[in-house]
Amino acid sequence: MNKNVLPIARQGVFVGKNSCDKVCDAFPRRNVRMTKDMTQGSPLKLILAFAVPLMLGSLFQQFYNLADTIIVGRFVGVEALAAVGSVGGLNYLVLGFVNGIACGFSIPISWTFGAKDYVEMRRYTANAVWLSVFFAAVLTVVTVAMTRSILVWTNTPDNIIDLADIYIRTIFIGIPFTLLYNMTSALMRALGDSKRPLYFLLVASFLNIGLDLLCIITFKMGVFGAAFATVFSQAVAGLGSLWYILKHYNELRWNKEESRLSRQHCVKLCGMGIPMGLQCSITAIGSVVLQGAVNGLGSDIVAAQTAGGKAAQFLSVPLESIGTAMTTYASQNMGAHDLNRVNKGVNTALGIGCVYSVASFLILRVLDKALIGLFLESSQTEIMANAQSFIFWNSVFYIPLAVLIIYRYTIQGLGYSSLAMFAGVAEMIARAMVGFLFVPLWGYFAACIANPVAWFFACFFLIPAYIVVFRKLKQEKARPHANL
Repeated sequence: MNKNVLPIARQGVFVGKNSCDKVCDAFPRRNVRMTKDMTQGSPLKLILAFAVPLMLGSLFQQFYNLADTIIVGRFVGVEALAAVGSVGGLNYLVLGFVNGIACGFSIPISWTFGAKDYVEMRRYTANAVWLSVFFAAVLTVVTVAMTRSILVWTNTPDNIIDLADIYIRTIFIGIPFTLLYNMTSALMRALGDSKRPLYFLLVASFLNIGLDLLCIITFKMGVFGAAFATVFSQAVAGLGSLWYILKHYNELRWNKEESRLSRQHCVKLCGMGIPMGLQCSITAIGSVVLQGAVNGLGSDIVAAQTAGGKAAQFLSVPLESIGTAMTTYASQNMGAHDLNRVNKGVNTALGIGCVYSVASFLILRVLDKALIGLFLESSQTEIMANAQSFIFWNSVFYIPLAVLIIYRYTIQGLGYSSLAMFAGVAEMIARAMVGFLFVPLWGYFAACIANPVAWFFACFFLIPAYIVVFRKLKQEKARPHANL
């Protein structure tokens, strides 16, 4: 084999310098501006430039999720608000898996982009599309069929179970559109473009809010109207993203040979995507168990947790954007064989995450009551007080959440999705333990501290795991390639 050939990590993707130069010459230059090479330049500037659009997108996504909850709570009632909140864990269990597999499928694409092997990049892209179609069909059928049974298993209160069933079943019917948007966004991010996904998310956000007002207030469609608005908006964003890629991303257009279903490529894509999807789902299993315990405390407590959780999540979810930036950053630099640069990026991201965590906590200490007031009437003082407690005990521990996210996404970007999945197992165990053991003993306070306990459990695993992975990859890089 040509001595110029270098292996990309442990996944068996190989790129030769001579062939790479030929591919680069054939690369459609006019669209290169839409992509971003993260193997050169200041890590701080690159990570911020990539993460800020994602943060804005996350905030807008949370904004229209908040709009759902606010409009439901204000114009349909507390029971409807509790119904939407009671399926939060189940929602994340399924849609987290959808988002996880899409992000995982994009990792080999990002590797090959960083290594400038565009032929392999298109092969991975084509096979990612075929796998996405398969997963969308299977997940939609299974989840729609099992929705009612799961609600019964999680002790959903009788007075809200019908509303919860209508809401989450409608959301699950829209899984193909959710996966379409997540996959197209992940493709663009894999090539370093985090701005276009933001634009389509902005369209979906404003469309969702408008449809919420129309369906719930004007046509009195209740929780079904909220779910329908979400699904329809996601469909518009997904189809719009697909159209944009087909029109502007010539580098992702494959020929007949590149589009063939390949067992080798599908195995590698599933090796990245399924563990990332399972990580989200495994984490959510703990949330579902915890939600079942909270549901047993009554619909008023569920409403308080829903309002407090939505407010706290509004400022915590953008931390995921820093993690997503680190997946692309680590993947591209992995492809370029620059592990020291990966480590420098991790330290930079940790600094950004810590600063953001402190700022978010201070903001929530000032605005917590105002945020809760968006969901609830001021006369519901007990529910509001419980919601404030939930916000405090979650936001005070945003720094370990930031550490968890950054290390987990970096490990995934380095190709160890299966290892990162065990952090999800740690979170699941922690939340399930709190739900089974401590909610019956301590009541609502235990529910308030469940997330921080889970974050600490995951950090205790992820930090040593990253050190082990980094050292292993450094050793592999140092070995002579005599066997090639």
